[in-house]
Amino acid sequence: MPKNWGIDSEISDFELAKAIAAQDLDVLELIYDRYSTLVYTIALKILRQPQEAEDLTQEVFLKLRREQTYKPERGSLSSFLTTLTRSRAIDRLRVQSNRRKILQRWNFQGASSTSTPMEHVTWSERQTQINQALEALPPKHREVLELSYFKGMSQSEIARNLDLPLGTVKTWARKGLLQLREHFQSIHHGMES
Repeated sequence: MPKNWGIDSEISDFELAKAIAAQDLDVLELIYDRYSTLVYTIALKILRQPQEAEDLTQEVFLKLRREQTYKPERGSLSSFLTTLTRSRAIDRLRVQSNRRKILQRWNFQGASSTSTPMEHVTWSERQTQINQALEALPPKHREVLELSYFKGMSQSEIARNLDLPLGTVKTWARKGLLQLREHFQSIHHGMES
């Protein structure tokens, strides 16, 4: 395969897939140059935030390089990247929605720039309580929750990342959330006493 492929090179998707598998950095750069605008545009349309779209664009190309899941016999590279970008963007929206629901359920709104000193102190206390509650969890439950809620990873990604069955990750996440709920309920009941 030629080196320094160039953007205008007529290279088949099959050749691109072989070069990706060989970790050819020149072809990875070519693919990024060809398709990054497509990926970014889709990400921005779904996420509606330029920084999120930029982050997702990088994530998509890193995933393409690391996991090498593109198979040319299943369709064009542009179709693959379009599907991957949509899927990852929707995952991000779902994670953001889950975070908002959890914070609303526990009535944890962040201290805004217009908050009073008392509200800021209250928010700081709540942050401390969250951190203490997370530290009290078994390490495996805490790790799964941190990867999910702070790193924005899906449960499937966590399972791959930690080399665990998906069912185990789901169980640990559920148990961790239940333990957090019990922790905050006991704090709430203690305040009422």
